[in-house]
Amino acid sequence: MFRSRSWFGSGWGRPKNPHSLEHLKYLYNVLSRNQTVSEHNRGLLVETLRSIAEILIWGDQNDSSVFDFFLEKNMLSFFLRIMRQRSGGSSYVCVQLLQTLNILFENIRNETSLYYLLSNNHVNSIIVHKFDFSDEEVMAYYISFLKTLSLKLNAHTIHFFYNEHTNDFPLYTEAIKFFNHPESMVRIAVRTLTLNVYKVDDASMLAFIRDRTAAPYFSNIVWFIGKHIQELDTCVRNDADHQSQNRLADLVAEHLDHLHYLNDILLLKITGLNQVLTDHLLHKLLIPLYIYSLTSVRRQSEVTMETATQNLARVLNKSLSIVDSAGTSQQHETSNGKVSCVVALFLLSQVFLIIAHSPLIRNLAWIILKTEKRVFEQGIDKLLEQYEMYKRKVDNAESEHQNGSQIEVESNASSSGSRENLLEEPRNITDEEKEKLASTPTESSNISDKPFLETVYNALDCTENDYAALFALSLLYALANNKGVMPDLLELVLRPRVSASKSSREIKYSYNTYLVEKILHIVILSCQPSCRVRLVTLELALKLLVQLVICDGKNIMNEVHKASIESARAQSTALLRNFYKSEEIFLDMFEHEYCDMSKGPLNVEWLCMDSAILLPPTGTPMTGIDFTKRLPCGEVERARRAIRVFFLVRDAVLTLNGEIETQLPLTNPQSCVQIDTALDLSIARYNSDLIACTVAWKDGQKIRRFLVIDVMQLILVEPDTKRLGWGVAKLVGFLQDIEVTGDKDDSRCLHITIHRPLSSTSSNRVPLLSAKFIFDDNIRCMAAKQRLTKGRIKARQKKMQHIARLLDIPGQTGPPSPAYVGGGIYASRGAGRASRDNRPLFHTGRVPGFAAPHRENVPGVIHRTDEARCRKNCESPSRPGSAGKRDSTDNGNSRIEAKNRSRESSTNRLRSREGSPRMPRPRSEEIPLELIKKTPNSVVDMSPKISILPRPQTPRVETEPSTSRESSTLSEVNVAKTSEETSFMAEERSLTQRKKGTIETV
Repeated sequence: MFRSRSWFGSGWGRPKNPHSLEHLKYLYNVLSRNQTVSEHNRGLLVETLRSIAEILIWGDQNDSSVFDFFLEKNMLSFFLRIMRQRSGGSSYVCVQLLQTLNILFENIRNETSLYYLLSNNHVNSIIVHKFDFSDEEVMAYYISFLKTLSLKLNAHTIHFFYNEHTNDFPLYTEAIKFFNHPESMVRIAVRTLTLNVYKVDDASMLAFIRDRTAAPYFSNIVWFIGKHIQELDTCVRNDADHQSQNRLADLVAEHLDHLHYLNDILLLKITGLNQVLTDHLLHKLLIPLYIYSLTSVRRQSEVTMETATQNLARVLNKSLSIVDSAGTSQQHETSNGKVSCVVALFLLSQVFLIIAHSPLIRNLAWIILKTEKRVFEQGIDKLLEQYEMYKRKVDNAESEHQNGSQIEVESNASSSGSRENLLEEPRNITDEEKEKLASTPTESSNISDKPFLETVYNALDCTENDYAALFALSLLYALANNKGVMPDLLELVLRPRVSASKSSREIKYSYNTYLVEKILHIVILSCQPSCRVRLVTLELALKLLVQLVICDGKNIMNEVHKASIESARAQSTALLRNFYKSEEIFLDMFEHEYCDMSKGPLNVEWLCMDSAILLPPTGTPMTGIDFTKRLPCGEVERARRAIRVFFLVRDAVLTLNGEIETQLPLTNPQSCVQIDTALDLSIARYNSDLIACTVAWKDGQKIRRFLVIDVMQLILVEPDTKRLGWGVAKLVGFLQDIEVTGDKDDSRCLHITIHRPLSSTSSNRVPLLSAKFIFDDNIRCMAAKQRLTKGRIKARQKKMQHIARLLDIPGQTGPPSPAYVGGGIYASRGAGRASRDNRPLFHTGRVPGFAAPHRENVPGVIHRTDEARCRKNCESPSRPGSAGKRDSTDNGNSRIEAKNRSRESSTNRLRSREGSPRMPRPRSEEIPLELIKKTPNSVVDMSPKISILPRPQTPRVETEPSTSRESSTLSEVNVAKTSEETSFMAEERSLTQRKKGTIETV
């Protein structure tokens, strides 16, 4: 009647503690009584398997007896028995079983426990089991299980998977069957697994992989990469309208994954594997498909053509029997042909940017830079044979040099340069001949005899567009910066050469003048108004140009090339100068583009990851392509492009000249007030515009602050509690970034928004402050609004004048002018009376159709043409009748002399005008104080078309007969002795009495 409490008996009560040995014994009983899977017990088995994994993980860290019991009862055999069943519901249970195994091996930390699980060869039996891989869930858990096992591989655990006696390695051989699975997650898992296997330092295992699996596995990889490239090329050819960007992006990303995977294998430096992989890549992929697509030269001999065609057929026409994931045999065929030159340049750029294995990269670089047409016509095998001969000569030269043989080399040249001299130059030549060869590098090497290099150079032609030029520049840059390429291959092509003569001891530099001229042509073409060169092409060209002509920290360009780059700088400045005159938002655009370009230099590797550049250049932003990688659309984008071209060319010229940028950015951070900076409010700089206010935020918080308006900044100051008369800056914003609006309901309030300054870290203009400022009265509120508005205008005008000096605009070479035209039509009339040299930058006051007021001529206001006519009539001796009328005009001459004396006396009284009170006067007659302080003979430009002279003042004498306006009181005499400005306003009151004419101003 009583049930046994032992696990072996008939006690089926579930233990209360799920993490215990008793619970594992209970689960073992469940498995023992449900060894046959059916629709009724599959749910129970799934829950049992999940609980077993949980208990084993707990026992690995807390109780070793759990694993002892698991191994004692050989519970993995139950797993195998369940998997091998074909009854209903077994597939459902297999998913949970694989998930249980995956969790179990992933979380075990104790090596002893791991060894227990891997013993008895049950894990290998599970690996080779024929699962139903048509079920996506089974496939996912199976490949994840294999990857988890590969992470546990080391010099000790490798023997549980690889059987040296039977040459059996199921973990590796079963995994590589899925290297081309349609699911990307499966492909990535296989690549990770193979790399984990290759990392294990076991000679017998690596020998097994090299001899038994390397050749077919690498051959299949190369074949599928070639097929993938054909699909990519087809997508590029058939997508002229940018409709398949997503598909093209996936293809480019897959190719990058292939290259990174191959590079990871090569970086492991396993000699046997690297030799097999390099051989397959050169013979079946890189040379026949990548490099041979650079040229369309036809072979002359039928025999040589047949040989090369056979080499291409190994990749493009060969039918390979590949075992797919389901275990069936498939026949793969590709169409014969090459990819387009643009795609070939793009793919080769990726190869040189990613792969750094020296034997492979040196071979490819030598083929591209040194292959002659006669060798190219003989096929791939001849190319590789020539490279081996070249390599042996280099090795022999190095050994001779190390043994101390008397070889004539150039002093101060690198060892790589000496190797090239031994190979390409005769041994017994004079120093003069060597100098001649060094000074004329392009003439000594015939470009037309090198088909691949000639194709790259021809692609630099940007006459129509820069489609191919961008990829050619990318390839040249990748070649020049790949550490696996021997330096002697790059000298005189992509790297300067240093030569020295023993007799004169003079160091001479030489560089590839042909390539530099090609690049300079791109730069000059980019500075034209209607060119079709993208910004990324220009930046890459300048980046490569600097590397070509900078040697030992010096610019080695000849005078002609220096003049060309200076001409490009002048053209870029002239191009931007046109937009400076027409764009009203030019300042914000100028600073935004500078901050955006300051984020960092161009990363060519990231550039070649972008599939958008593979499509023909487009000018519409609707494609989503970055602005620098497409042509500008509209006037605003053309202005942005002109700004960036100016920055790029300017920076390149400064780099070539060894100069440091001192004029950009427009705002110097060192001269600005920072937050928490203590300010002496007693000085005039801050005390003149100090206004108390209350800042009310939108959340209801109110803080009392002092508003300080500096030259370029708005500062909110809190009084310093430690020092009297000092304040601490709590908020700082630039005046050019503020927006001020009045409050309709309260005349004491202003709504002020301060935008964050542009920076290289973020492009979003989030407001720094948006709050309501409450002042003590409406007078202070109006004063604050006026000062903020004028401060914003002056700050922006100061920066505009700084830009004008950068662009060499005439009249902007001196210090910034405080005059600024803005604030409406009538304001522009008053502020626009600057001299012709200080003409405002933006004539915002000119509005078509606006009626111009008429002004009457008053004493002291003389039209420029009237003055010239008067001088001509008075001073010209050849005028008929002038001699006879000289006596009659003595009174007129005396009046003119009196006016001149009055003008001189008014000049001497300029100092008194500074302290004189400013009387209210009509806005249309206002003259800026800075313009009155000019020399006596200066002419003030009152309007764009009419110039008006300051009114001369005649000294008043008490004996002169007084008029009803001038001789009434002493105060009127004092007014005559004041500034020219107040006397000019006094004369305005008698305009109706003196009707001498009118002056029409526009």
